[in-house]
Amino acid sequence: MRRLLLTGLVGALLASSSGCLLNIWNHDPVRRSHELLVVSEDLRTIYDEWERIWFIDQPSHLNPYRVHGGIQ
Repeated sequence: MRRLLLTGLVGALLASSSGCLLNIWNHDPVRRSHELLVVSEDLRTIYDEWERIWFIDQPSHLNPYRVHGGIQ
């Protein structure tokens, strides 16, 4: 009986949650859309930070055409 009750409790917890035990988004649609915008904006800035860390955001000093390099 105890095993059946425990299985039912675990099943109810899994069925009521959407992937995890606690939902991180608010139930109000207006606040939830604001939270999603904030999170997506944070994720968008990760790429800029990554380029800044690896110095990819610097302008290229290479010529777009091939140069001989010797005295002409």
